[in-house]
Amino acid sequence: MDVPWSLFLLLCGLHMTLTGVLGKHIDPRNLFTQRMCCKRQSHFVYLGQDISGSPVSVDVGLCRSHCVAASSRDSSHEAGQQDYSKYSSMLEFLRSKKLRSRGAGAAESSEPQTQRPSCGAEQLCAPTGMRVERLLLLEGPRAVEVVQECQCDIKLSQCIRVPALKTYFSETPYETVIDVGGCSSSKGFPEGFSCVPTKFDSALVETPNKVDLIQTVVACELKESCYRVPYVEYYYEIVLHADGVQEERLKEIDVGRCLGGCTTGNRCLLRSPSDPGNCHLWADGQSSSCVPESYESHSFLNQHGVIRTVLSITSCLCQT
Repeated sequence: MDVPWSLFLLLCGLHMTLTGVLGKHIDPRNLFTQRMCCKRQSHFVYLGQDISGSPVSVDVGLCRSHCVAASSRDSSHEAGQQDYSKYSSMLEFLRSKKLRSRGAGAAESSEPQTQRPSCGAEQLCAPTGMRVERLLLLEGPRAVEVVQECQCDIKLSQCIRVPALKTYFSETPYETVIDVGGCSSSKGFPEGFSCVPTKFDSALVETPNKVDLIQTVVACELKESCYRVPYVEYYYEIVLHADGVQEERLKEIDVGRCLGGCTTGNRCLLRSPSDPGNCHLWADGQSSSCVPESYESHSFLNQHGVIRTVLSITSCLCQT
């Protein structure tokens, strides 16, 4: 009996030693911690007035780090376990939330704070889905995109198209989810360049008023913030041959479009008195100031025997 008991004590000691050593090399953030850190936050945007003249503000949401602050002495793995990681469920965490916040208040006020990252070093906190809300404002109908939930996504080093789900006509018989697509985002791109959509398609959504046409992203490229994209138009052209014969052809012209935007001023309408860096209410984003910089002309003879000239955009710039 003495040998098995001694062996048991030896194994217990070995287990405790390995747990302490390995614990120092394991990321204290478990799945529950990551979901708590990367979460949707309120982000109110002022849109204008409705048809009754009342102001309209919408919580469009925002994905951002939401980890609790930890003092420098609690930045070790053991302190991390005493914080979020020890809770196996959301219910258990909520039950102890008030007690933890009361006890931690005094310590947080007396010691320097550090913020734990919301996601891993190779991840970013991004929306998992968007909802398109339609509002009737004084100046006309308006569609607003609202963040529903957030999660940690892997940062991509290449500029590629990524899935982006949007829900249209939510909570109605016409509710539809469409992958409208988006472009990968990363801080590793050259300064002044972004991964932006350059090729588009469309999808049809049934509505009480027949159908809506929704633009979707097909391809992305690395470009400056204000950039030109192809936009093809077709015209009938009459070609006169030397023998006097007229031939009707289909003429294709890439007239182009300017996309992107330029940063203009501060859109914060209401800041926190105690924390000027915290904005409670944002103004609605202005329309893009990315405009054509240069162009070229295309002249041809139309079906009525009249010379027609079509201008096409060759480059774009930010309007000053």
